[in-house]
Amino acid sequence: MIHWLKGLSLKKAGVFRTAAMVILAGLLTACAHTVSVDGKFPAPVGNQHPLTVGIFLSDDFRNFSYSENRDDRDEWNINTGRAQKNLFETVLGSMFKETVSLAQYPSNLPQGVDLVIVPEVRELQFTMPRETRVNIFEVWIKYDMHAYNQQGEAVADWVITAYGKTPTAFLKSQEAALAQAINVALRDAGATLYTGFERVPELQAFLAGKQRALSMKQTATDGN
Repeated sequence: MIHWLKGLSLKKAGVFRTAAMVILAGLLTACAHTVSVDGKFPAPVGNQHPLTVGIFLSDDFRNFSYSENRDDRDEWNINTGRAQKNLFETVLGSMFKETVSLAQYPSNLPQGVDLVIVPEVRELQFTMPRETRVNIFEVWIKYDMHAYNQQGEAVADWVITAYGKTPTAFLKSQEAALAQAINVALRDAGATLYTGFERVPELQAFLAGKQRALSMKQTATDGN
């Protein structure tokens, strides 16, 4: 009888251990958040620069993911690759006379390309509602921008810093709230890229040189 009771107790203990492990695994899973941003962005409308521009988006850029697993936070896995690919192709495509998507760079650069633009993600940061003490997510994204001429020589390097925030009160989940904040930050990045391009001194000089060359060519054509 005693042996039977001991066996029953061991079986119960095993059941309890299994149940505890299942609950613990569930808690750990519940603390992991996955956010995939697939934003679509409207094309800005304005005067286009008379350039043919190659756009090189590396695999790291197209598939960019940010993972965070800190002791004071839940685990977050954030993928912005598709959204930022859509953003940069849309905005750059509206800025210039013609754009060419480059599968590789600097080899096999097509003829007629005046400038090549290569963006890189420097960092992504975000704060949560319990950290800001207000019911919003905040996001900061920083991009390193590089421009090269037809010969592969550096023309300009500049930085784009973007910010976005969104309330969580009207959204179903933290993931949806953070995704919306990232989309706002990406729109901010697009606006900064569009309006700030001409303000980069090296790009101002490059555009002025191209404009002078076009004017001289037009003058020569008219003279003939």
